[in-house]
Amino acid sequence: MQGARTSPGWIARLFRGMPRNVVALGVVSLFADAAGDMIAPLLPVFVAGLAGGGPLALGWIEGIADALSSLLKLLAGAWSDRLRKRKGLVVVGYVLAALARPLMALAGAAWHAGAVRALDRTGKGLRTSPRDALLAAAVEPARRGEAFGLHRAMDHAGAVIGPLVAVLLLSVFAFEVREVFWVATIPGALSVVVLLVWVRDEDAIEAPPRSAEPLKPLPSRAMLRFLGPLAVFTLGNASDLFIVLRASESLGVNGSILALPLLWLALHVVKLTSSLYAGRLTDRLGARPLILAGWVVYAAIYGGLAFAGDAWVVVVLSILYGTYHGLTEGAEKALVAELSLPEERGAAYGWYHLVLGVCALPASVAFGFLWQRFGSASSFLTSAALALVACALLLAARPNARARS
Repeated sequence: MQGARTSPGWIARLFRGMPRNVVALGVVSLFADAAGDMIAPLLPVFVAGLAGGGPLALGWIEGIADALSSLLKLLAGAWSDRLRKRKGLVVVGYVLAALARPLMALAGAAWHAGAVRALDRTGKGLRTSPRDALLAAAVEPARRGEAFGLHRAMDHAGAVIGPLVAVLLLSVFAFEVREVFWVATIPGALSVVVLLVWVRDEDAIEAPPRSAEPLKPLPSRAMLRFLGPLAVFTLGNASDLFIVLRASESLGVNGSILALPLLWLALHVVKLTSSLYAGRLTDRLGARPLILAGWVVYAAIYGGLAFAGDAWVVVVLSILYGTYHGLTEGAEKALVAELSLPEERGAAYGWYHLVLGVCALPASVAFGFLWQRFGSASSFLTSAALALVACALLLAARPNARARS
């Protein structure tokens, strides 16, 4: 099929013959995440310094933004199924995110930062499900775990580059935090250029849709057996920025402004390498064992962060936290592709992301509330406990993943 054409030269060798769209979307994510992660590790400290800032404000900002994003992921995924086209929505999503980067530099209060973060997550909501459906359709099922793992690795490579650039700007060129936010406009714009030039919409749908309805009322029973445990886990999975805030608390304000971008960089190096290895393991062992392993790692690290007293222990645990992402991100998306038909795949990814986002709002708000009221240990222990409950539920779910209602 046309979508299976591979890119020439060193890119094809790097991606082991992966299709053009897998390569191109990986490069798009690299640039987009470089832009976003120039800002992300500085955001907790930045919001804390604004009027109305603090852990609870950060929880509301991240929770509302993620919930809005995930609702749009469902609608955009189903809409792309109906249109039988994906690229247009992906382009709009990346453009909105690119526009949001410099606007953060103008924020004067916590609610301003929240509005800009919501715009950024709106872009993410519009692009993610159609993009995941493009990726799933571009590669044969036997290599989906590897394809999603490679895409996540490119995503995390951008998240390594972004903090590194931020550190250089802050330390070598003595930029202010707001000036770093302005510079983030450049890689954001490059992501849109690569998307427009390289990514193709051809063969985005593997079979014609069976219905003109834009959205099924419910996901299949097989999907529900996965989404239920995922919802429980996500209720304890607050924004990763709370990991950064925990490190900032341990390091102290004076030592954190440069250390936090370096910590974010190291975290994403671990995410990158673990995503590459976990993607191949997903194809060999199946998605569920990788998801379970990731959730157990998550519970262990969050439990450790609850009791860690020394700053170096907090930093090490925060970096190792990246293995949870590497184990689960590609595996979860590969499992969604396995549980869905090609003509419904955009909506299937939409349901997956909707569960993540709807649960992320109470997760982040509750995490911030517990932290502000009872201290950080209570937040991290609660999240660890919910992760273990989710593991038990996923183990108890019937393993006939291919069954559909």
